Amino acid sequence: MSGNKAIDLGVMTRVNDLRSIWPDEARSFTPWLAEEENLRLLSEAVGIDLVLEEKESPVGAFSADIYVKEEGTDRRIIIENQLEASDHDHLGKLITYASGKSADVVIWIVKKARDEHRQAIEWLNQRTDNSLGFFLLEVELWKIDDSRTAPKFNIVEQPNEWAKTTRNTGSQSELQRFQLEFWSAFREAAGADEEFTRSFTLQKERAQAYFDLSIGSSSCHITLRLSPDKKQQVAAAFYIRDDKDLFAKLSNECDIIEREVGSKMEWHEANKACTVSLIRKIDVRNRETWPDIFKWLRSRAILLRKVFTSRVA
Repeated sequence: MSGNKAIDLGVMTRVNDLRSIWPDEARSFTPWLAEEENLRLLSEAVGIDLVLEEKESPVGAFSADIYVKEEGTDRRIIIENQLEASDHDHLGKLITYASGKSADVVIWIVKKARDEHRQAIEWLNQRTDNSLGFFLLEVELWKIDDSRTAPKFNIVEQPNEWAKTTRNTGSQSELQRFQLEFWSAFREAAGADEEFTRSFTLQKERAQAYFDLSIGSSSCHITLRLSPDKKQQVAAAFYIRDDKDLFAKLSNECDIIEREVGSKMEWHEANKACTVSLIRKIDVRNRETWPDIFKWLRSRAILLRKVFTSRVA
C-alpha cells in the first residue's frame, strides 16, 4: 500500500443558466458589471483598466449598456451585454453605439458566440486601424462542489495585435508604462523594508492601477491603488470580497477603527465587494515624490493589516 495520502480535490461544474444569477440583462447583469470590483474582472480579461462613466448611456433614441473610459487616458469604450447567444440585432447596436460615442474600443459580452458573429468581429478588427478595436467575450459561471458561483470571462475575438502589444512593454500605452515603472520602483523600495517584508509577500509588479497584498485570507486583502491623472492620488484599502455581513460588522465599529488608524476613512459598500480606504492627494507624476509616497503606502498597509486582521480572523 502506498504511503501517499489521498488527494482530495473538488469537482468543477458549469452553471449553464446565467439567468439563475442574473435574471435580466438591464436590471441584473448591467448593474452588477458596472460595480468597480466586477469591472476589475473584465479589466483583467481584456487588459484595459476600465473606469465607469455611465450606465445606459444615451446614443440618440437608444442607449449603450455601459460606457467606460480607460483609466488615465481619454479612450472611450462601450460595453454591450447579452445573456443569450450573439445575434444580428446586438451586432447592429454595437456599430451604432460605437459611432454615436466615437468609441475607441467595443466590448461585446455574450453567453455564446455564434460562428458568424465571431467572423464578423474578426472582419471588423482586420479592416480597422489601431485606433479602434473590437472584443467578443463569453461569460461563464462555475462552481466547485457546493461553493459560491464564480464568473469567468473568456476572450473569443480581440484586436489583431492586442495580444502582442499587451505583452510587449515597448508597445504599452504611456499610462501602462508609467504604472509599471511606479510599481517596479515601489516593489524595490518595499523589498528593502524589513518590517514590510515580514508582513507581506510581494507580488510581481504589473502595468495596472493596483498592487494587491495578501493577508492570508481568500475573502480579504489589502490593495494599494494609483490614480496618476485626474484624481492625482494614491490609496491604501482593506478589500472585502463578497461578504457584506463582514462589512456591516466593521462599519458598526467605524469610530473605533478610525481612532485606531488615526484618520477618517472612506467606506464604500457594493454588492460583491467593499472597501475601507485611506486616500492621499499628491502629484504622483512627480517622481521626486515617490520615496515619500512609497513610505506612506508601506506604513498604511502595515497599519491596515494590524487594525483589520484581528477583526476578521
